[in-house]
Amino acid sequence: MRLDKFLKISRIIKRRSVAKEVADKGRIQVNGKLAKSSTDVKIGDVIRVQFGNKILEAKVVALHESTKKEDAAGMYEILQETRVENNLN
Repeated sequence: MRLDKFLKISRIIKRRSVAKEVADKGRIQVNGKLAKSSTDVKIGDVIRVQFGNKILEAKVVALHESTKKEDAAGMYEILQETRVENNLN
């Protein structure tokens, strides 16, 4: 499954166009490598997404073509969630 589609269906990122934009800016890694929106995601892959001042690391545990809101969180397991401090002194 494409990375941008996985991020949308799992509701890690709300819109596929936003997922594509974030990936194209180099803010997403799959298994430690920079990923494009078209990168193929498989069960067991570790996805690292950098949102503004937060970094989310999640492991892919299931792939579905579509999900209900309550089932979306079952597609991944959060490994780590970190805040990044911005020191502008």
